Amino acid sequence: MSDNSGRTVLVTGGSGFLATRCLAQALDQGYRVRTTVRNPARESGVREHVGAAGVTPGDALSFAVADLTSEEGWREAMAGCDYVLHVASPFPPRRPENEDDLIVPAREGTLRVLRTARDAGVRRVVVTSSFGAVGYGHPQTDRPFTEDDWTEVDNDVAPYIKSKTLAERAAWDFMADEGGAMELAVVNPVGIFGPVLGPDHASSINIISMLMNGDLPAAPRLYFGVVDVRDAADLHLRAMTRAEAAGRRFVASAGDAVSMHDIAMILRERLGEAARLVPTGVLPDDAVRRAAETDPEMRETAENVGKIRHLSSERARRVLGWNPRSSADTVTATAESLLRLGLLKADA
Repeated sequence: MSDNSGRTVLVTGGSGFLATRCLAQALDQGYRVRTTVRNPARESGVREHVGAAGVTPGDALSFAVADLTSEEGWREAMAGCDYVLHVASPFPPRRPENEDDLIVPAREGTLRVLRTARDAGVRRVVVTSSFGAVGYGHPQTDRPFTEDDWTEVDNDVAPYIKSKTLAERAAWDFMADEGGAMELAVVNPVGIFGPVLGPDHASSINIISMLMNGDLPAAPRLYFGVVDVRDAADLHLRAMTRAEAAGRRFVASAGDAVSMHDIAMILRERLGEAARLVPTGVLPDDAVRRAAETDPEMRETAENVGKIRHLSSERARRVLGWNPRSSADTVTATAESLLRLGLLKADA
């Protein structure tokens, strides 16, 4: 363990799937860690999940109550911190009727964190953005998207994608105009998978649950990147301390985009009888589009069916020495954790 005991890291939104792993890894590396929660009642659950991740936090982990939509509590949360990992971001269970209900809190919350961190003398902030801020709103191309690309928000993109893009743009603009001596790095993860620590996990995990539970008659032609939550947390900590990371963004993905059918086949091959309900076929695109006509929640799925956004995480590997697990290993670890914790249907 490195001697980082004299340094304090603030992780925003400590009850989140990725944030919990950031907490565990920062504690394991010897940092003192503070995290924000909106409700103090969440403290016991966060400690339990950090423990499930293999770390006993003790008094090295402390809590502050703060909400991205309010100024209250942030100055106290930042006091004495060397670094900030701004992981918290609103992610609604369904598409909002008004996109500003998502965009405004994401953008203003990010600016609130940056402003308070600067005033508190924080050395560097790492903002969790998304590949959604990189590769959307573009025509189909075989060229892989990299950190040099930005999502075109003026084209038809989902509110969540737009919120992540505008929040990250606002962060870089703030740093250019008002950042002072503080440094910024940004991590742009793809779909975050990996071992769950309990029933409260990332929405992307539901893809594995639906496949394992046999909830789908076949796999729709959806393509996305995969990254293990443990590797995404590792990249955040590398971006937090490495000199080469300052002023740069890093795509976090195990590799190029994979299809949902690829994932289904991985589960079938690696888990055998436990994956007997996983569908083997591919759902026709027209079936997805017809479903979207009567189910608004299917609209975003229909908009993305058949679209492949190739991507590269070469910068993180080359600049920061990042070496993530493969997509296949990540998918397998996700399903195994759901089985182990009894989070799938009883007959699955």
